[in-house]
Amino acid sequence: MAPMSAMPEERSPRFNDYDRIADGYTAENESNLVNAYYERPAMLELAGDVTGRRILDAGCGSGPLFAELRDRGAVVTGIDASAGMLEMARRRLGPDADLQVADLADPLPFPDDTFDDVVASLVLHYLEDWGPTLAELRRVLKPGGRLLASVDHPFSITLWQHKAGEKPKYFETRNRTEEWTMGGQTTQMSFWDRPLHAMTDAFTSAGFRITTISEPPYAPEARDLFPEELREITGPSFLCFLFFTLEAT
Repeated sequence: MAPMSAMPEERSPRFNDYDRIADGYTAENESNLVNAYYERPAMLELAGDVTGRRILDAGCGSGPLFAELRDRGAVVTGIDASAGMLEMARRRLGPDADLQVADLADPLPFPDDTFDDVVASLVLHYLEDWGPTLAELRRVLKPGGRLLASVDHPFSITLWQHKAGEKPKYFETRNRTEEWTMGGQTTQMSFWDRPLHAMTDAFTSAGFRITTISEPPYAPEARDLFPEELREITGPSFLCFLFFTLEAT
């Protein structure tokens, strides 16, 4: 999601409480600019032809990317740490969808070499330490399998913080908190920002070969659907998220 207003830590006892905002987040994610007309189309473009491929949707949320991949012929398993978001996903995907509660900070409940692809859509930036998570994602991927990941663009976060009068230390891994209010519910979100080199170092250390680093355009129809949001954007792209295709070596 796009950044919202920062808030002091003491105002909310829980961080990243997606159970609380599940209904509102699902509705927002369904049709907004950055998710529906930018991030998801870009992830699907990176995925390409997925017919018959077994894919892990790591941090699947309410299941919009799961649904798109399944419609394109993939065999999809979805995991998420939020039971509330998985309930929303089950409503969307039906009772037979393979959905499991699992935290990406913990060992994954799958054997080695299970999946052809893993998609990690806007989830890694919630983690302070990428090492154990990437090691697990590499373990459950078949040799030559792909990890498709999208994260907050480190340059856009730094630029946004500078505009807000802050002095971020770009070259450090640092915590950032925001307050999100969706569907009448509010929670405090915690993110871990890191420089680009720290991302690429983490990927290669975990046994991945970087094949794509992408800063894609938004969907063509977005210009007509979101004229105000894109009013100051002159080209087809803007700084928002960064996308990677990684091959398990």
